[in-house]
Amino acid sequence: MAKSFSNSYIFIYSAVLVVVAALILTVVAVSLKPAQEKNQRAETKQMILKTIGIDATRDNADELYAQHITEADNYYTFDGGIILPLKGTGLWGPIWGYLALDNESTVVGAVFDHKGETPGLGGEIASDKFAQRFIGKKMDTEAIHLKKNADKSNPYEVDAISGGTMTSNGVTAMLAKAYDDYSNLLTKPETPETLETPAEEMEATE
Repeated sequence: MAKSFSNSYIFIYSAVLVVVAALILTVVAVSLKPAQEKNQRAETKQMILKTIGIDATRDNADELYAQHITEADNYYTFDGGIILPLKGTGLWGPIWGYLALDNESTVVGAVFDHKGETPGLGGEIASDKFAQRFIGKKMDTEAIHLKKNADKSNPYEVDAISGGTMTSNGVTAMLAKAYDDYSNLLTKPETPETLETPAEEMEATE
């Protein structure tokens, strides 16, 4: 004959299981957080390095970043130009990237990523093919913008993503914001003590 349990026993037993499972998940999450944050920092450095043509791995990203990148206030510099961070919103969530400009405000490298854009449509912003569209474009007198059937000879137009109108609009918006920040930066007096702070020193102070 099967043993029966009271409703109160079942309720208490279930509650204890839920609490124990929650505690285990919390401990695992806390223990993994440092590694996750380290991986995130490495991925960010890999993206930044990629804009200047350096393919880094998680193992050598810190070393290469310290050699080639200098951090400043909301932007980065490298030997030959500046890297602008890009942040915006696509159709399904955050989109972001980095745009490398030489001293003539010409794009020499770009990289984009997203959290949940549709694969094959808006998700195409994360592809190298999309990033290559920006090479040679300008950010001097106006912002780069995405446009359907863009004029390739126009230094401020880039082909929009086919079937990804909302994502394209999001990219255009974050490029416009980056352009405003870049324009303000160019009109501010240069602050050598900020521009020349090595990346490794800034990491040590975090």
